[in-house]
Amino acid sequence: MLRRIERGLVPGLLLAAVYYAVFGGEYSVFELREARASLVVERETLTRVRAEIDSLEAWADSLRNDAATIERIAREEFGMIREGETLYRFVDTEGEAEETRELDER
Repeated sequence: MLRRIERGLVPGLLLAAVYYAVFGGEYSVFELREARASLVVERETLTRVRAEIDSLEAWADSLRNDAATIERIAREEFGMIREGETLYRFVDTEGEAEETRELDER
């Protein structure tokens, strides 16, 4: 009788230990797998953010040290011109005509 209990107890304890190792404890196998997947995603995000930071630092350096960049922004964004230059602005008359027709239809 005691031998039968020992035979059932050892596999039962072994099974309980395997169950605890896989599903129990502080972190289960599934939580570790999820954490590894999350780590991969976060590393990719970190790589993208670092690339964006490098790009922004290069842009800031251009704004600080490159007069041509500042002039290009002044011309494109603010319509500034040098002395003696003439600024020509082209207006899309088709776009205006469509807007006028839409307003007339209302």
